Amino acid sequence: MAARPTRSYDIVVVGGGIAGLTSAAYASQYGRKVLLLEQGHCLGGLVNSFRYEGFTFDGGIRAIENSGIVFPMLKELGITVDFVNSPVLLGIGDDFIPLDGKNDLVKYGDMLKRHFPKDVTAIDKILRDMDRAIRYMDVIYGIDNPIFLDYKTNKTYFQKTVLPWLFRYQKSIKKAMRMKLPINQHLARFTKNQELIDVMTQHFFKDTPAFFALSYFHLYKDYHYPLGGTGIIPQKLSRYISEHGGEIRLESEVVKISLTDRTVTTRNGENFAYRELVWAADLKRLYNALGTVVLKDKAQQKKFLKLKPAIMAHRGGDSILTVYMTSSHGAEAFSHITGAHCFFTPEEQGLRSIGLAPIIDEKGTLLTTNKEEVFAWIKRFFELTTFEISLPAMRDASLAPEGQMGLIVSTLFDYRLTQSLQEKGWYEDFKLFAETTISEILQKTLFKDIEVKAQFSSTPMTIARVVGSSDGAITGWAFGPMIPVEHRFPKILHSVETIFPHLFQAGQWSFSPSGLPVSVLTGKLAAQGAQKNIKQEDKKKK
Repeated sequence: MAARPTRSYDIVVVGGGIAGLTSAAYASQYGRKVLLLEQGHCLGGLVNSFRYEGFTFDGGIRAIENSGIVFPMLKELGITVDFVNSPVLLGIGDDFIPLDGKNDLVKYGDMLKRHFPKDVTAIDKILRDMDRAIRYMDVIYGIDNPIFLDYKTNKTYFQKTVLPWLFRYQKSIKKAMRMKLPINQHLARFTKNQELIDVMTQHFFKDTPAFFALSYFHLYKDYHYPLGGTGIIPQKLSRYISEHGGEIRLESEVVKISLTDRTVTTRNGENFAYRELVWAADLKRLYNALGTVVLKDKAQQKKFLKLKPAIMAHRGGDSILTVYMTSSHGAEAFSHITGAHCFFTPEEQGLRSIGLAPIIDEKGTLLTTNKEEVFAWIKRFFELTTFEISLPAMRDASLAPEGQMGLIVSTLFDYRLTQSLQEKGWYEDFKLFAETTISEILQKTLFKDIEVKAQFSSTPMTIARVVGSSDGAITGWAFGPMIPVEHRFPKILHSVETIFPHLFQAGQWSFSPSGLPVSVLTGKLAAQGAQKNIKQEDKKKK
C-alpha cells in the first residue's frame, strides 16, 4: 500500500493510556500542535469504565492513588473531577478489619496474630518494619510533587515547604532503598511460616521490593474514587486535549518509526511527521517499530545494541483475571463491605502450598494434558488466592440501577497459564469455570445469601489484546535483577529520556515500580522534555 501524504505536528504522542493523555494534555497546554495516536478503539488504557445493562464497571484500576501527583496534575490543567474517599477493608476468612487511619497497623497485627498465634514475636517485628517503611513513604509523598509547582507564583511555599521536604525526601529515599529485597525474601528473615508470608504478600506482584510492599498501608489511606467511575479521568483529559487544539486518532497503531525523517507510520498506511515524539506505550512495540537503528554516536549505538535484546527478552509483570457480576440486591446487602473496596483471602493456607510447578514449567508449557487435573488445580488456586473486590455503586449510586449492585472481583493470574489454556482449546471453558467457581466461593464466604444475576470475565489475554500490554501486564515490567528501565527513585526524573534523538518515553514501561501516579508523572516529564527541545531548536534557527 502506498503511503498517504504526511501531516506534520510539533509533538506526536503514541499511546492513549493515562501517560499518553497526560503528555498530550500538557503539550496542548504549551500551545503545541499535538497528535495523539491510540492503537485501540477507546482511550484510557488501564484507567477506564464501561457500561453493561445499566451498570458502570471499571475496566482497569479500581481506585485512584493520588500520591501527591494525580490531584496536582488535574489542578494544574484546570480539570475538575469530584472524588470520594475509598477506604479499604482487609479480610481473612470471616475476620475483617477496616483501614480507616485509626491504629491500622495495630488492627492488622492483631488480625494476623488471631490467625497465626505461634508467630506473635515475628509479627511484632514485621509490624515495626512496616511502620518504618510507612514513615518513609509519608515523607516521600508528604507534599504535592514539586514537578507540578509554579515556582514563580509560589516562592514562599517553595522556600518554606519544598526545600525542607527535599532534604527529608533524600534521607527517606536513601533509607527506603535499603529495603529492596523481594518481599517474600525480606519477610523470611522474620518467620519461616510460609502461610503467614503468603497471606501478607500474595496480592502483591511477584518479587515486589520490600519497601513498596511494606509501605502499602500508606497507599491504602490514599485511595480515592472519582464520581462517575475511573473512566471519567481519561474522558476529561481527552476533552482538554481537543479543546486546546490537539488531535486524537483511535485505531491508529504505529508500526514504523523513522528517526532520520522524524515520521511515524500507522498500520493503515498514514504517515505523520513530528518534531518531538513521546512513546507512551509498550516499549517492545517501540523497538519493533524502530527496527534496525544506526545512531551517529558510537556510544549510543552500543547502548542500543545492548538495550534492544534486553527489552525484547524481559517479561511484563503480573496480570489479573477479573470477574464482573451483577446482583439484584442493593447497597444494604453489602453494607459489611466498608468503603466498597476489599482485599479478601478466603483461607489462610497460602498459595505456595500448591505452586505453579505441577501445572506449567518456567516457559509456561502445560505439564499435563489432563483437563480435569488442570481445572482442579485452578479451583484450589481460587480457594486460596486473595481477591480485590470493588463495588462502584457503593461509592456512587448512579453506577448501578436502583436497588441493584455491580461487583468487580479480581485476582492475580498467570498470563502464560492462560495462554497455554487457549492453545489447548480450553480458554472459553476456563472463563466459564472461573466465573462460576469464584462466584460460588464468594457466595459461601463474603457474600452469603446474595444472588448473582449475571457474570462475565476478563483475563490476562484480554488485557494483552485490548490494551496492547506485553504478557497482559498491568504495571509494566516484571520485578527482577535486570529490569531494562530506570528503577531508582532518585533517578525518576531521567526515566523519560532515551538514547534516540527527539524521542521520549513515558508510562508504566518507562520506570519500575509503576502505576497510575508514575504514569502521570512521566507523562508530564516527557511533555516538558519535548517542549524544551523544541524551544532550543527554534532558538538555534533564529
